[in-house]
Amino acid sequence: MQASKRSNQQRGVAIISALLVVALSAILVSGMLWRQEVQIRRIENQRLLAQANWISRSALDWTRLILRSEADTSPTVTYLGGVWGVPIAKTRLSDFLGQIGEVRAQQGAQTYLSGSIEDAQAKFNLRNLVSTPTPGVLTINVEQIASFQRLLTLLGLNGSLAKTTALQIRAGLAQSATRFQVASGAAASSPEAAMAAIAQGGGTGGGNFTDDPGLKDADSNAPVAPLQVISVDSLLDVQGFTPEAVERLRQFVTVLPTTTAVNMNTAPPEVIAAVVPGMNLSQAQAFVARRETVFFHDVGNVQLALNGTGVKASSIDPNLLDVTTRYFVIHGRVEHERAQVDRTTLIYRDPTTHTTRVVYVRDQQ
Repeated sequence: MQASKRSNQQRGVAIISALLVVALSAILVSGMLWRQEVQIRRIENQRLLAQANWISRSALDWTRLILRSEADTSPTVTYLGGVWGVPIAKTRLSDFLGQIGEVRAQQGAQTYLSGSIEDAQAKFNLRNLVSTPTPGVLTINVEQIASFQRLLTLLGLNGSLAKTTALQIRAGLAQSATRFQVASGAAASSPEAAMAAIAQGGGTGGGNFTDDPGLKDADSNAPVAPLQVISVDSLLDVQGFTPEAVERLRQFVTVLPTTTAVNMNTAPPEVIAAVVPGMNLSQAQAFVARRETVFFHDVGNVQLALNGTGVKASSIDPNLLDVTTRYFVIHGRVEHERAQVDRTTLIYRDPTTHTTRVVYVRDQQ
């Protein structure tokens, strides 16, 4: 009797032990399957993102081709009515591939493209606030500071921030290789000229900086150097600017690698009123209204139009005005299944050869 009871107890313990082993095995297996599924999903996401990046790169090459083709057609004029100024709405990639007879067009059915090209020289270039008369020498441009001050005032912001911004830009450039940039609109100087500038003291400022906001002139080995202004968001590092002020300025200012003239065929009235001394906003709006009828073919046409609005164009430096553009900002978005790529690219178009170069690529977070 007791032996039978003990045997039943042992069988019960064995069954419970077996159930525990099975449950534990199921937990371990499910965990392994879950980790495997997560790993597979991660690899798929990486693959989709890589494919989206390559699609974005292809779209950028296509955009550069448009810019070069547009320059070949109208080499001396950039205006808003050009092909480059037409934005691309959200469109399936398969629609593009189908138009060129691509046999794999259906593979792009779940991929969408959208984007636009922006004339970077339609905005006020903050780099103009600092001039480089010779390699290694940085000087404040008083005329450009006055223009930026007028722009700030037109937008309801504190005009005194213009000089503060110029000092911050100069302080940042003092620690950058771009301090070797030569005259306005020119490319960077040769390495030999750069080394000569260093030998003459240009590499450490050469005693040209007397009121840097973040770095003493004589302290070339300071542990903390001022941040270089490389985008509109960098204005947040300048004392006095608020996020609201930066957002207000975003559509009117930019930061380019070199000093540039303003394209009067594409600039908004606020920028035109700022860069043209003695011009108010209503006159700039009348100037833009006249521009919508026919674009300007050269700076002479611009000066005649300015005279027509009551502004004395003879007192304006013609080097500050232009009707063509070298720098363009490409805004592109690619949606490839679960992957999304929002990318901003600055393109330089050579005015002589019409070839294009990528200055920088920035992905939106």
